[in-house]
Amino acid sequence: MVTASRILGVEVGSTAPAFLAVLAVHVVAGLTAVITGAAAALARKGSPLHIRAGRWYYRAITAVFATATALAAMRWSQDWYLFVLGAVAFTAATAGYLHRRRHRPGDTVHIAGMGIAYTAMLTAFYVDNGPHLPLWDRLPVLAFWLLPAAIAAPLIIRAIIRARNKAPPSGPEAPPAAGSSESRPDAARDVRAGG
Repeated sequence: MVTASRILGVEVGSTAPAFLAVLAVHVVAGLTAVITGAAAALARKGSPLHIRAGRWYYRAITAVFATATALAAMRWSQDWYLFVLGAVAFTAATAGYLHRRRHRPGDTVHIAGMGIAYTAMLTAFYVDNGPHLPLWDRLPVLAFWLLPAAIAAPLIIRAIIRARNKAPPSGPEAPPAAGSSESRPDAARDVRAGG
């Protein structure tokens, strides 16, 4: 396999045709994941746009992981960490996606899974490409690893807190339904009086 080279001014890991073909699919899948992930995050939760964008985001993350795995396999000693970050992104997205598909209560797992997946994907991008990007090339390597998480963590936590505050209470501390005998203070008297 040919070593790293520049194509159209962009550094690529190899100029081998198989590598470039997988890389092309990887780039398209990555761009799709960035756009659809942002659209899902910004759309009203439960809206048709949120659901549609979320499904496309999950498909794109799956393709990103599959192609990252293939790219890392072709250059394992240089790109093994891309496989690890891709696996983190795919696993987190799968947990978030399945939580919603199986209609599990609460939004914490869904929001955290999708947010962690998005963050891992951006981390992989910056770790791999940051040293070659204008302005980013002035940052220390550790910044590429930590900056996406430092920015994303407060946003994910905020989204979880907002979802919890909007969620209707359930369980024993939930207020009784309107019109039920438990919601009226005189209900016990009605029952004792026969009615």
